[in-house]
Amino acid sequence: MFLWFWLALLGFILIQPILYKSYEHQALQARYGTEKGLRIAKMLGLASGYGFFFFWIGIWIAPQPSFEIPFLQHILFVIPLFTPYLSWKIPLLHFLLGLAFLVPGGWLGLKGMTELTLEVSETHYPRKIITSGIYSRIRHPQYLGGFLSHIGMTLLLSSWFSLLCTPVVALVIYLLCRREERELVREFGDVYREYREKVPMFFPRLH
Repeated sequence: MFLWFWLALLGFILIQPILYKSYEHQALQARYGTEKGLRIAKMLGLASGYGFFFFWIGIWIAPQPSFEIPFLQHILFVIPLFTPYLSWKIPLLHFLLGLAFLVPGGWLGLKGMTELTLEVSETHYPRKIITSGIYSRIRHPQYLGGFLSHIGMTLLLSSWFSLLCTPVVALVIYLLCRREERELVREFGDVYREYREKVPMFFPRLH
């Protein structure tokens, strides 16, 4: 039962080792040579990155039980779909809370990707450390944006299993960031260490 959800969750977890491997540019270059190692790292980054988000979206949209926050649950926000006879009905509180997470989450993700560049976001191969813009406030805006979007989509879709998976998603994101930073220290040394000391991982400092 709920096969598609469990397949999405399993894929989301099992793709992590490939994501980890895509960060290991130096190890891959040492093993396969500079050019071939970089090509392999970039291909792994592309495949695992898109696969990661494919399975993550599957966690949200796969058939699963729904939930309702027990407040104003009878007031619905209705979105017509194609015909007057087909509509998407969302509890109003879910809609408002979902947007409250989804809008900043989407903004952080797009802002981070734009400043880092799409190529680096896809291949996980930075040529330098970006320390300006949103990256001067937090080190991982794309992952934070993804997590906020996860909460937002879970609320909009009232996806019960997705809600239960939120701690797993948080742990996966944290471990990904730690693994990525370990490789960035290997590649950029003190430059990244100093950046890491100055800039928080997820939550900007209040001045």
